[in-house]
Amino acid sequence: MNLGELILALKPLLEDPSAHGPEIVDLLDRHASLSEFEVARFYVSRAVTPLLHEQARSQDRAERVTAARGALILSRVDAAQHLRRLVKDPDSIVRSHARASLHRLGLDDVALPDTRMDPRRGGGGPQGPGWWNPSGWSFGLYGIRQRRGAPASRNVQLKRTGTGKIAKPKLPELADTAALAKLLGLASARVFTPLLRPGEGPGAPYVAFEIPKASGGTRTIHAPRPALKAVQRKILDAIVARIPTHDACHGFTKGRSIVTNATPHVGAKLVLRVDLQDFFPTIHYRRVEGLFREYGYGPAVAQMLAGLTTHRSRLADGTAGWPGALPQGAPTSPGIANVLCRRLDTRLTALAKRAGAKYTRYADDLSFSFAAEPKVSLGRFLWWVDQICQSEGFNENARKRRVYRRHTQQRVTGVVVNDKTTVPRAARQRFRALLHHCKKEGLAAMVAKQPGLRGELAGFAAYVQMVQPELGKSLAAQIRALGTEE
Repeated sequence: MNLGELILALKPLLEDPSAHGPEIVDLLDRHASLSEFEVARFYVSRAVTPLLHEQARSQDRAERVTAARGALILSRVDAAQHLRRLVKDPDSIVRSHARASLHRLGLDDVALPDTRMDPRRGGGGPQGPGWWNPSGWSFGLYGIRQRRGAPASRNVQLKRTGTGKIAKPKLPELADTAALAKLLGLASARVFTPLLRPGEGPGAPYVAFEIPKASGGTRTIHAPRPALKAVQRKILDAIVARIPTHDACHGFTKGRSIVTNATPHVGAKLVLRVDLQDFFPTIHYRRVEGLFREYGYGPAVAQMLAGLTTHRSRLADGTAGWPGALPQGAPTSPGIANVLCRRLDTRLTALAKRAGAKYTRYADDLSFSFAAEPKVSLGRFLWWVDQICQSEGFNENARKRRVYRRHTQQRVTGVVVNDKTTVPRAARQRFRALLHHCKKEGLAAMVAKQPGLRGELAGFAAYVQMVQPELGKSLAAQIRALGTEE
């Protein structure tokens, strides 16, 4: 088959690439020896690249396998970026296909080496554990092979005492799942079974719904039903909340907020914001299981804790996606994510200090600020940020990367930090306009048109009071005055 015949064979398949993905890959794979193969690959990549990226994020293992094999269609640069996610996939079959694509493309540097693992013992050459980091976050994927003389991996996540020694957090001792059931206030371990069912339909422990995202599109929320939610709250209070987080962590942490996250960056000459893609879905069952095992729980207890705090969806063919991931909507998800990010926060704090910057994190929102011109080029600094995020098992959403200089409005988690922490001017103006309409037409009349208006007014005033206390008190007084005028 020559190039023309190959293009003609591909054309009808590309009309619906989602239905013919494996056929397209097979067809290109069989004719990779063509001298004009790069032309065919370029012809296909324009139509297939968005689909491959979507498949790489799918809960269906078969689709992720197709995405791993489909990397052969992409250019070397795009393929390396695409495969960074798949070489640390929780499923061994997906990882093997991703490594095979790396081998076919001659790539051996998709990320920084994983320093927690000894590549000499891991084997597998540059694609083995510990070399160019196909392992990502090692918990639940491989046994961690420490380098001789390196500190124990668990020490990274433990709290230092006044003597400088590292002390383990005091967690409940759980010998088996029966002890776990007793801790959670359940009659027996058999009660766990209905709480582990996959899906979101009738009889499942979760319900699913969508909410609009500020950046456009929708976000799927998997909210636990009351029985599972009560169990997750007990896991949070008894275990997860007792494990310390890093000082740079401000999201979903007692005594911290978007204001404490923004305050360290006030008056900076330069502010950088980096967003982590699919933050909760990236933290899968095996990572959560590995975390609980790292803190001393046996396999049975760790697996049960991971099962109770992760969610598996039903796929189109009726099977359950595997492994599950942290659901956005569960009370345990932010706490588990913060603990898992302890090493990420440690490494990014050290990187920021070396570059003369400050670093904070609020969930998936990473913020860096420089009081003076950076000691290194921004491109180099952001390259290191991206590499560290990937080697810790996360992917940066490059489209949401932001750089703010002094002449622009510098925002950190929605708070302006140019000279002091303030609410954005546009938001204040919209609120004052809304207050004006309420005074002019009457609050009762406005509430009749917008039933949720009272809560919206009170919520915004509380938000302003958190960021700008004096202005917030003034707005709250104006809202109360509106109520007395009815």
